[in-house]
Amino acid sequence: MLTGVIVCFIIGYLTIAFEHPLKLDKTVPALVMGALCWAMISIGHLGIVGDHDAVITYGADPEQYYDGLNVVLLHHVGKIAEILFFLIGAMTIVELVDLHKGFSVITGRIKTDSKRKMLIIISVIAFFLSAVLDNLTTTIVLISLLRKLVPNREDRLWYASIVVIAANAGGAWSPIGDVTTTMLWINKKVTSLALIEILFIPSVICLAVPLLVLYFSKNFAGKLTIPELNLSGEKEKQKLLSSNIMFIAGIGALIFVPIFKALTHLPPYVGMALGLGVVWLISEYIHPEEDFTEERKQKYTALHALSRIEMSSILFFLGILLAVGALETMLVTGPDGKAMGFLASLALKLETAVPDQNIVIILIGVLSAVVDNVPIVAATMGMYQNPIDDNLWHFIAYSAGTGGSMLIIGSAAGVAAMGMERIDFIWYLKKIAWLAAIGFLAGAVTFILFT
Repeated sequence: MLTGVIVCFIIGYLTIAFEHPLKLDKTVPALVMGALCWAMISIGHLGIVGDHDAVITYGADPEQYYDGLNVVLLHHVGKIAEILFFLIGAMTIVELVDLHKGFSVITGRIKTDSKRKMLIIISVIAFFLSAVLDNLTTTIVLISLLRKLVPNREDRLWYASIVVIAANAGGAWSPIGDVTTTMLWINKKVTSLALIEILFIPSVICLAVPLLVLYFSKNFAGKLTIPELNLSGEKEKQKLLSSNIMFIAGIGALIFVPIFKALTHLPPYVGMALGLGVVWLISEYIHPEEDFTEERKQKYTALHALSRIEMSSILFFLGILLAVGALETMLVTGPDGKAMGFLASLALKLETAVPDQNIVIILIGVLSAVVDNVPIVAATMGMYQNPIDDNLWHFIAYSAGTGGSMLIIGSAAGVAAMGMERIDFIWYLKKIAWLAAIGFLAGAVTFILFT
């Protein structure tokens, strides 16, 4: 049955990786995989690893085994719930700001027709905005803006591609900038200040290298053809009376979460709940329009924002993290002859096969361009037992966060850009992949040299 769990995970993983050819939402195989892995452990009476590495086997007392299994499962579900509640809160705040057109506070200030200036402006905005929002939301916001600023589709593809690289690089150094960094932060693998301090420079290098190459390329020479309306009146109309207040409230709530955690030592989702409550309260009493009526109020409410968040993504994370938790819990005999979890034994085998841990983590970054980085990071948390803020965790955060830029399907930001602008996989592979790769490697070398 041990082999069955592993095969189930591999089949589920492949189904997720090929969701587009199969035309099947990746949430479906994730949920099925997560439930079946735990079911096979229970039916097969497999040994499990509990708290403090306690070994639980079926033995002569089946009741004790099932009690132990349920306790371990509840432990994993509790850890997963922390991440999911955090993400739901963050997504709702972002949607509330978007409903009130709060992001126009930033995007409405872009008034240039120089291709190179636009490249720098868009890249810098994407880099810092993704650190506060997340790489997916940032990509959606900026590509929506680019559709107004860059009418020529061929030009827009280049800008959309650099947005993907910039958003992934910006999300890697912030505890709330990417799902993977959030997972590491909530699971007490990294602290927010250390993550920012250690990964900011490598992330800047990761973006700066491809940005420098593109800046001097012929693709960004000359001027953009921008309708005059986009440079003046139309942008003003995009703002509401509530845009500035909701933007400040939303961004402030997100930035406040790490501060709240540092002050209270409570889990991040508690701070996120407080932030969401405050933003929700403001949204209830603010007037977005001059002719605001009760009939139009529904359009700007938090309930409407909740209906817009991607619940399929939340359920996808639930399924994936359940499956990874099953692999972490399964009892096997490690290379050193000791009983341990499956993922922990896999880590020992990797260290034996590839003695340099930095190379292993760089390979994880390359792998994250092919498959989803959420299960990869979840697996590493089960594989390694290094202390909080160990360089290993920071390098994993960098590699998993930025490595996905090397393929258009390698990150949530890339998939969003691909869907919104219909970016061809082969076009991205030929034109952008090598730029993302040299940026990723330059940032990785910077990390290794400075830590």
